[in-house]
Amino acid sequence: MERLALVVVGPGLIGKQHIRLINENPRCELCAIVAPDHVVNHEIAKTQGVPLFHSLDDCLRAKTVAGVIISSPNEFHAEQASQCIQAGIPVLIEKPITVSVAEGETLVAMATQRRAKVMVGHHRAHSPLLSLARAAISEGRLGRLVSVMGSAQFSKPAHYFESGPWRREPGGGPILINLIHEIGNLRSLCGEISAVQALSSSAVRRFPVEDTVAINLAFASGALGTFVLSDTAATAKSWEQTSRENPSYPTYADEDCYMIAGTTGSLAIPTMRLKYYSADAEPSWWTPFREDVLEIRREDPLTRQLEHFAQVIEGRCEPLVSAADGLRNLMVTEAVRHSAATHQTVYV
Repeated sequence: MERLALVVVGPGLIGKQHIRLINENPRCELCAIVAPDHVVNHEIAKTQGVPLFHSLDDCLRAKTVAGVIISSPNEFHAEQASQCIQAGIPVLIEKPITVSVAEGETLVAMATQRRAKVMVGHHRAHSPLLSLARAAISEGRLGRLVSVMGSAQFSKPAHYFESGPWRREPGGGPILINLIHEIGNLRSLCGEISAVQALSSSAVRRFPVEDTVAINLAFASGALGTFVLSDTAATAKSWEQTSRENPSYPTYADEDCYMIAGTTGSLAIPTMRLKYYSADAEPSWWTPFREDVLEIRREDPLTRQLEHFAQVIEGRCEPLVSAADGLRNLMVTEAVRHSAATHQTVYV
């Protein structure tokens, strides 16, 4: 079987992960790296035995490429993705799809017009945990969705900000760095978000950027939600510390980061503890719940995402997270930021 020749643009932290996964996948091969003319990038390319290009256009002219993975700094996403679309080459863009909604709208319009194969790297969408939860909800095991309580609370150490001082400034807070993952999860589980209200605080670190945010969410279905986001909270109620999908983080088997409730049942994620009324019981707070734990199968979402990208390249399926989906996540995130700044409800 001929392997798919893939290019990685930006061999940074996540780019190195993509390179490792390509090397581990027997259906794919790394054919080139695109990165600035730095010694470390030359060393990476030499170690991988592939050429290093300093321009994506130069790479696409010189190589026969099946697909491109863009993991460069966010500011380059729009231009580099456009180059792939214009060349007719499938592309996987790390989140966020672009740095602004306006850029994202232009890119989505181009992808739609050219019927391009564009995926956005919201890798959690490929988690078997989310797939299991989506199935339980779509099968009606919770009844009609009523509410969701979510949390992404964790504590970033001092050196995180010392090594990247930009993280202390506007644009570096948890709204724009971390929340976009959670928006993707919530839309996947509960449907479109139609309005947000947010309050933010920087009372702990007193940086110019927020460290804690409380968010109200309205979903198009009529369901409502609350979400607490903080990067200075000493708690394990975050996806990284509960899902057990990334071995870099300590995890706690008794913790959940989402609770989704419907008219006939509720599901705690990611422990997958289900409480529900039996079909012949009247829903009532005096009626005992039946209890179950959904069977969990864990796999690396990044590995699954690469396999899915290979299938998209081959025309075997449509992207699970399309360019339009990536743009929608960015729109909701920007709405939260705007609401926190203005103390107003923002409709998406």
